[in-house]
Amino acid sequence: MLLSPAPVLSLLVGIFWSAASVLLRGTIGGRLPLVVVVAALGAWAGDSIGGRLAIDPVRVGDYHLIAASVGAWVGIAFVSVIAILGPARRRSA
Repeated sequence: MLLSPAPVLSLLVGIFWSAASVLLRGTIGGRLPLVVVVAALGAWAGDSIGGRLAIDPVRVGDYHLIAASVGAWVGIAFVSVIAILGPARRRSA
């Protein structure tokens, strides 16, 4: 069984940009695991799109780093927008 490095590198890129997002925003609430998973999936999708378009100047082997980073940020933005538009939590007294 041969495993491509893309899932592992996508997980690392997703964790890195999720941590950067938390650093910039200060907090992300209780949805950090969701943000990490969606950022990793976005990075994996970004790598695939970058491979199809073949326009990424920064690569690590066959991994398209800039396209993966853009995909991770799209995933993080998606979760943030859904959290803002979703219903507000009620605090129990």
